[in-house]
Amino acid sequence: MPADLAVIGLGPYGLPLAQAAVAAGIPTLGYRTGPEPGSLTPAELRRMLSGGFRTAAGPAELGRVRTAVICPPTPPGADGGLDLTQVEAAARTLAAHLRPHTTVILESPVPPGTTEDFVRPLLEEGSRLRAGRDFHLAYSPSRVDPGNRDFTPANTPRVIGGLTPACTESAAAFYSRITDKVVRARGPREAETVQLLESNFRHVNIALVNEMAVLCHDLGVDLWDVIRCAETKPFGFHSFRPGPGVGGHSVPQDLTGAAGRTLRMVELAQQVNQQMPRYVIQRAATLLNEHGKSARGARVLLLGVTYKADLADQQATPAREVAIRLMEMGASVSYHDPHVPSWNVLDRPVPRADSLYEAAADADLTILLQQHRTYDLQGLSVKAQLLLDTRGATPTGAAHRL
Repeated sequence: MPADLAVIGLGPYGLPLAQAAVAAGIPTLGYRTGPEPGSLTPAELRRMLSGGFRTAAGPAELGRVRTAVICPPTPPGADGGLDLTQVEAAARTLAAHLRPHTTVILESPVPPGTTEDFVRPLLEEGSRLRAGRDFHLAYSPSRVDPGNRDFTPANTPRVIGGLTPACTESAAAFYSRITDKVVRARGPREAETVQLLESNFRHVNIALVNEMAVLCHDLGVDLWDVIRCAETKPFGFHSFRPGPGVGGHSVPQDLTGAAGRTLRMVELAQQVNQQMPRYVIQRAATLLNEHGKSARGARVLLLGVTYKADLADQQATPAREVAIRLMEMGASVSYHDPHVPSWNVLDRPVPRADSLYEAAADADLTILLQQHRTYDLQGLSVKAQLLLDTRGATPTGAAHRL
């Protein structure tokens, strides 16, 4: 069966799109752009294959689809901005096989202006076709929340910004096949800036509640009770929770692309969030000292080393920096995570605890970094000698909270 859709980049943005398309009955072709993070369970892969998904045998197949979505990851670059290397490679590959009347959509997180000023020239130069005349070009920010069972691609509105009104309508016609609602932006720059605002909104608000966590600890105030009460306000408040740091694929951006302007609030939020692993270490060292132990030589067990609960994804997980700093202090670090069978830090394997309760009982300090559903936190709080809860997940009084 010929594919209607080509998903170029099968990482954290491409895989959810491919799954949604297959679920909607769209024959889908997957094309990898590199060693992308993201994976499918065997059951998910079987469902996709039976639903019409297949991987491309070669780039020539990209020229046989009606819609091509470019969505490889854009990790932080050496200069602090987003690395568009995989987006460039994907655009060049597609351009060599692009046919007239194809709808091309960019979904990767990018600075505003990327679709028009970066991707468009690559596609036009490589195909000898003109965007907006010979093929449609648009941007749609990926709205993926891994593990969220309430909001899926089917019921999450999609924002579309096309190079021309016809481009917008062509992209909207495609997304209408997989989602309940399509929102039309004025153009690709507005759609790209939607992604910028949504990502920065998350980071700024996490930074605020992280600072509140430090302040409340110093004041002897239970922040988790404060949040519980504050979130009962039906307007003007959206609750966020503190943690050991901010991970995931949604990179905060403090540059607005061609404008070259910095967002001071985002810069400050990044500084706050980047300090959280160090704050966790400070609290850990203080707890050990209060119980007559030194961090040097202490046995420290880390629980949950992924960036999000109930997922195997370790992209930008703060657990890595926590482990590194503990090792630098001379602690003996081990970990437990039901989703991570092996874990390397500084190119060295970190011992994995086989028996969770025994490891917690043996460790001088257990640090809960990620709240996986399988963890019996009440039982852990009883077994652990010392438990530092960075997620506010344990019962009140059962552990030392961040």
